[in-house]
Amino acid sequence: MKIKNAPSLKQWEIFFLSFGGVGFLPKAPGTWGTLATLPFLWGLSALNFPNFLAIPFICFMTAGSCYVAEVIQKKYDLHDPQWIVIDEVLGMFTTWFFMTGAPAWHLIPAFILFRFFDIVKIWPASWFDKKLKHGAGTILDDIISGLYAGLVYHLLANVLNII
Repeated sequence: MKIKNAPSLKQWEIFFLSFGGVGFLPKAPGTWGTLATLPFLWGLSALNFPNFLAIPFICFMTAGSCYVAEVIQKKYDLHDPQWIVIDEVLGMFTTWFFMTGAPAWHLIPAFILFRFFDIVKIWPASWFDKKLKHGAGTILDDIISGLYAGLVYHLLANVLNII
């Protein structure tokens, strides 16, 4: 896929922000980025990895991603380019945090919920998306969307027992 101002995957920052190049796949890179996260989350779920350990991981990776996205977007004069999908990866990890003890197949409704909230961008995700420039705005709207998706998943699965 030919993208205007697309930097080279040979730079570690671009490789990181595009989640190994997934962000450069044609059509719907955000969906591809989210889908590419699922095997990792499935593996963690299958290993009964404690979800609470996702908190320091998400915090550290979010801070680092905001910084790297800030530097790269300023360097290439970009604003939230579609090929940056590390935000979708972190948003889906945020959703997964709410899935303690859930069977791996629950990643399917979690994926659908996250993509819904990522696309719709309910406030304050919309505020982060529109008002914050460069790094933080690129990353944090998806973290908020992941929180919404995780909370709705938790409500559906554990309170209402629908899933």
